[in-house]
Amino acid sequence: MPRLDTQQSPMAPYHIRQYQDSDNKRVLDLFTRGMEEHIPATFCHVLTLPRTILLLLGLPLAMVLVSGSWLLATVCIFSLLLVLRLLARQPWKEYVAKCLRTDMADITKSYLSVCGSGFWVAESGNQVVGIVGGLPVKDPPVGRKQLELFRLSVSSQHRGQGIAKALVRTVLQFARDQGYSDVVLETSVLQRSAEALYLSMGFWRTGQYFMSVFWRLVDIPVIQLKYSFPSA
Repeated sequence: MPRLDTQQSPMAPYHIRQYQDSDNKRVLDLFTRGMEEHIPATFCHVLTLPRTILLLLGLPLAMVLVSGSWLLATVCIFSLLLVLRLLARQPWKEYVAKCLRTDMADITKSYLSVCGSGFWVAESGNQVVGIVGGLPVKDPPVGRKQLELFRLSVSSQHRGQGIAKALVRTVLQFARDQGYSDVVLETSVLQRSAEALYLSMGFWRTGQYFMSVFWRLVDIPVIQLKYSFPSA
């Protein structure tokens, strides 16, 4: 299997290659852990919303006024925090479950058996530490041929070594070689470091939307970005 990119980092060398079936367990673990890392950030974001602050202050106060019990008010606050934590957790768990039933259920079939698509891993010390995939956009704008970047994730122990940038660069080079005019992707407003990476590599925002009523209620939109090749 040819190595697509090799880099000597201050921490450890890594190289990027095409996905193999033997990588499956580690790839799924990386993807799942990467998505679940957004749960605490979602919870913290929800806590900063004015409606949440009003709820956390108003309901316990109402409890004290009605019952006269500060103990009940304290229990009420902790119960609300628990509910909010569960609410922040559930959408990410559902998203992971959906992906594991669809494209991530059979990566070879989803990404390597489709013309103009691919899935790559970053390997360091004989261990997969990063992943990324790309699939053709089914209904691109008229006159455009677009590849969508999916599933970018790097192990928390191997961040800051340029692996994510190398994975994105691999997708961009693949798209260029395959004659794509654009690479597009979606990320959430919570993933600020990811968005900063994409913007630094030449992507720009093209829009945003809310995936569901829940995401609208908590004011967390999905950000759409695009990279266009100069000759396209």
